[in-house]
Amino acid sequence: MCTQRRTSTCFFLITAIVVLPLMLIAQETNQTATKTYRDFRAGNSDDVQQTTKPGFVLMGGGTDVDEAFRWLIERSGGGDIVVIRASGADGYNAYIAKLGTVNSVDTLLFESREASSDPFVLGRIRNAEALWIAGGDQSKYVEYWKNSPVADAIHALVKRGVPIGGTSAGLAVLGEFSYAALKDTITSADALKNPYDERVTIEKDFLKLSPLNGVITDSHWVTRDRLGRTLVFLARILKDGWSPAPRAIAIDERTAVLLEPDGAARVVGSGAAYFLRTTEPPQICEPGKPLTLRNIAVVRVKPGGHFDTKSWTSPDGFSYNLSVIEGKVQSNQPNGSLY
Repeated sequence: MCTQRRTSTCFFLITAIVVLPLMLIAQETNQTATKTYRDFRAGNSDDVQQTTKPGFVLMGGGTDVDEAFRWLIERSGGGDIVVIRASGADGYNAYIAKLGTVNSVDTLLFESREASSDPFVLGRIRNAEALWIAGGDQSKYVEYWKNSPVADAIHALVKRGVPIGGTSAGLAVLGEFSYAALKDTITSADALKNPYDERVTIEKDFLKLSPLNGVITDSHWVTRDRLGRTLVFLARILKDGWSPAPRAIAIDERTAVLLEPDGAARVVGSGAAYFLRTTEPPQICEPGKPLTLRNIAVVRVKPGGHFDTKSWTSPDGFSYNLSVIEGKVQSNQPNGSLY
């Protein structure tokens, strides 16, 4: 018991015993509440520095292409692979680790834009030997990463010669132009009826990767019948004065394009990649009116085939033309196939 002489001392002791733990709990709760990302790391916790080889993996979504990831791992020199995303969890960690020898695989799950300024997050990205942008919702990527330190960190990786890739939503943000899906997604039918539908939200300069200058990408292409909306994207970029000659790289599921910094590309997987180029301005591209855009040059490249994004030619692809007349897509292929 406390005597009268020790009342003051006892009071401070009791206060310390009761209040200090509460302060620590409050501090911990506050830190937890303000943490804006989750980190999942598998492998060696120590950072390594490996010699890397630059390149870009453009993947069309759906089942991941093992060959493309082996290419990415090989170019990483077996270093630290970083996956960035805004939904999901750490599914890529075990998948990537089983495809090759790496020092670590680290998944960073962003929960707000604030995470894009976090020193820990930025350190992980800057020290990566390869970067993968997972699928999900590209509107979150634009919201969280555009004009942020994360975008600067990605550009620093490119400058350092680190391989980078993405699938689905991760593919959408790799081109100079990107479909941002800021107001949900849009179907080909709806986009063709009205190129200025509020759901046609296109961003530019999210990333600046030289082989993809002037390019917009699209994924799940044949599987989800996205050809029409891709043509609308091209028409809008032209009409809005963003580029006099925009191009598109559209990739189907279970398919990837392995792109060298000099523009040489090879297609792998089980589907096809489509390389589209506008040849003239749209005749009709106005709010509330069906699109008319003629003579879009298309090259379809199957797995094992090659394409040069600098000359926009292919030694082994199949070429055909598309036109959109009052919102209806037409093809000059003998069977009239759009794909």
